[in-house]
Amino acid sequence: MNAQTKKELQLWAAKIRKTALRTIQNAGSGHIGGSFSIAEILSVLYFDQMHVDPANPDADNRDRLVLSKGHCSPAMYATLALKGFFPVEHLSTFRKIDSDLSGHVEMHVPGVDMSAGSLGQGLSTALGMALYGKSKNMDYHVFCIMGDGEIQEGQIWEAAMAAGFFKADNLIGFVDNNKLQLDGSLEEVMSPYPIGDKFRAFGWNVLEVDGNDVEQVGDAITQALAGRHGKPAMIVADTIKGKGVSVFENQVRFHGGQPSAEEWETAYAELDSKIAELEGL
Repeated sequence: MNAQTKKELQLWAAKIRKTALRTIQNAGSGHIGGSFSIAEILSVLYFDQMHVDPANPDADNRDRLVLSKGHCSPAMYATLALKGFFPVEHLSTFRKIDSDLSGHVEMHVPGVDMSAGSLGQGLSTALGMALYGKSKNMDYHVFCIMGDGEIQEGQIWEAAMAAGFFKADNLIGFVDNNKLQLDGSLEEVMSPYPIGDKFRAFGWNVLEVDGNDVEQVGDAITQALAGRHGKPAMIVADTIKGKGVSVFENQVRFHGGQPSAEEWETAYAELDSKIAELEGL
């Protein structure tokens, strides 16, 4: 990844965070921590790697993304709006009773390929999309972003076993390993570690990276696409919950909790500073 692309993707990640934060503030609710931890992943996917067209969001040959951790809709909706799937101004309706932008992503929103709700289901649906593409000799790829707490769900591992068995090498997953979930740390609640070894045991090509580093994320996707050889790929992304704002980072209360007035001010100041820095480079 060249320096210019890296800077642009870092800038998109910062804009995703700021846009998601404003979306959450307008609604008075929403998941900050998990939305912020995947900003770099979404930036690389939508502004560098994925073949998608906002003017034709249902194109048969498009790449697909299943946001299995669908409660992180603020980041997903912010990304889709910034990409041009719908106006950024529409984000002000998030979680309103008559809005199509609900708390979990829904596929009637342009650019959303699968609805979410109950955790643990996204990898199965992504696998179905991938196997359909292979059966029709289509060349699209399917990406799936899961939470590290989410992989405590048994359905994830049924899908992982099936994907390896059926050699779904057009499927690329991400585990957002931010190490915190609603009730505390993963190790306190139910440890899924070692994550990479478990997917390897089911026949996956596993790459382990810093998920808040756009260059590492981009390189991992490139390696996954180049090294298919009959294996699905899982990118275990080591991230920080609430990444990008000092008062949010590694704080379990921001899984779904809301900032104080002072914390809102700090967050916008830090994000504005980061955006200005990147735009000035």
